[in-house]
Amino acid sequence: MELHILLLFMIFAAIIAIEAKDLLSSVIGVGAVGFALCLTFLVLKAPDLAITQLVVEILCLVILIRSTIKRDLPLVIEGRWVFNTMMTITFVIVFLTCAGFALKELPLFGQPIMAVAKKYLAEGVQRTGAVNVVTAVILDFRAYDTLGEATVLFASVIGILAVLRRPGRKSRSKEK
Repeated sequence: MELHILLLFMIFAAIIAIEAKDLLSSVIGVGAVGFALCLTFLVLKAPDLAITQLVVEILCLVILIRSTIKRDLPLVIEGRWVFNTMMTITFVIVFLTCAGFALKELPLFGQPIMAVAKKYLAEGVQRTGAVNVVTAVILDFRAYDTLGEATVLFASVIGILAVLRRPGRKSRSKEK
């Protein structure tokens, strides 16, 4: 029942984000969708994903709100729209090419993809000496994944601090 309420809320907030007349309201709508997704991860018993989603969502909201409030578009004003358009098209082409190569590597529909999980469950406790299988998977077999999640959280916090920092002032004794 909670999932249905959260999904309906996310759909409603997404529609508001699309239909809003001003940019700041759209950003707030997108933020509401992200925070509802964080709550959805909590309902689905995935607290690590919820924490990562929360930190990244806060970072994205801070950056988007700061950029929409300022609304400074020097590249468009200076006539660099051709460069911006070409870079956007280049990025889309590179992204679609990489996505095409990645999608070709996925297993075909119906092929078994649980071979690794079966090995983790069968040999996890014996090979690692861990008390339970979850600890064995998270800290031994998937240690790089856990390190990656910690890196995302650290980078997000550093990004938030960089966006919110105030420029330092020179002390009067250093000026002389």
